Amino acid sequence: MTLQNLPTRDALKAQAKRLRATLGDQGTPVTHAAALETIARQWGFRDWNTLSATAGTGPTWQVGQTVTGHYLGHAFTARLKSVREAAGGHWHLTLVFDQPIDVVTSDRFSALRRQVRATVNARGVTHQKTSDGQPHLVLDLT
Repeated sequence: MTLQNLPTRDALKAQAKRLRATLGDQGTPVTHAAALETIARQWGFRDWNTLSATAGTGPTWQVGQTVTGHYLGHAFTARLKSVREAAGGHWHLTLVFDQPIDVVTSDRFSALRRQVRATVNARGVTHQKTSDGQPHLVLDLT
């Protein structure tokens, strides 16, 4: 486990809630505190407080916010059209680019993209990569 793969604190709490519900359904009720401690041990931490302090809250993206970054190697400025938190510390984002981005590398034709939907981790990077190994989308978090 690396810290860059660690979900946000809210995602970890959701894991504990699901664990508690599952164990309760199976006839083994546990307290919420015990579920949090179990999640901490599963992630390799000695207790919930240590995991919680390490995990952090993750990014705070908002609809209408202006973001910058790179999409398919092209620098961009965009506005967030939609934001939805997903499981495991990931986020579903819809970006509307200020200037359309040509997603084709051919000199023979163009395909301009004005809007894109992507799932990013807490660092603002997509899991999907181009054929040369670069992430499709990388947001600047500074």
